[in-house]
Amino acid sequence: MDYSNYQTLKVEKKDKGILVVALNRPDKLNAMNSNMIEELNDLWLKLKRDLESRVVILKGEGEKGFCGGMEVSDVITPKVMQDIPVMYDVQMPIGELQINMRNCPQPIICIVHGAAVGAGFSFAMASDIRIISPDTRFSAAFVNVGLAGADMGSSYFLPRQIGSGRAYEYLYTGAFMSAEEAMSLGFASRCVERDKLMDTAIQIAENIAKKDPLAMKLTKEAINQNLDCGSLENAIIMENRNQNMMISHLAGKMAKQK
Repeated sequence: MDYSNYQTLKVEKKDKGILVVALNRPDKLNAMNSNMIEELNDLWLKLKRDLESRVVILKGEGEKGFCGGMEVSDVITPKVMQDIPVMYDVQMPIGELQINMRNCPQPIICIVHGAAVGAGFSFAMASDIRIISPDTRFSAAFVNVGLAGADMGSSYFLPRQIGSGRAYEYLYTGAFMSAEEAMSLGFASRCVERDKLMDTAIQIAENIAKKDPLAMKLTKEAINQNLDCGSLENAIIMENRNQNMMISHLAGKMAKQK
């Protein structure tokens, strides 16, 4: 799979099926512009068909931070704001970013340093594992720039990840969540110094990459589906289906080895 033609992303294939994806607009604090929206959606959709990549590490280039949000002047121009059908067409691919991340079969490890604001916060939410540095700060800044406080999947992900009580506070106020708060709320799984972020992510990614790729895909699918299911019975049905598929998969592998 070719990921070499992106202008706003830097993609590196590492050993053991690990793919490192960097938001690559460091002079703009890796702010999301129209080109990045298009390229990220292309990337996540390509990964559905990428059998070589087993784990994705998502990061931001530069020293300033992970992602400063959306470059509003590039995406939501005055012309776009005045035309509702055009605005609809602009908004849809922005929302699809989180859907495509969730449907990406590979586990996504997000490593965050500095600011993760607006879109940057949502990218972290839509990832599966979050590793942060002590200077990390998250903010659903949409409400601070005159928009509704929920955007890019934040009203879906954040209440499920930290509980609705605290999620309401962050989405209503746009206040920053510190690294300490992110850890105490269970939003991030590890907090390490900046120079240890990639090493920590690689260590976790290598552990995941050792597992059967189908098992990881089915596990991610089950977790995502069961976040929304209405009962324990529904969850068990999904798990039973996955285990049956894995048993058949393993039986096939054993038969080929004979």
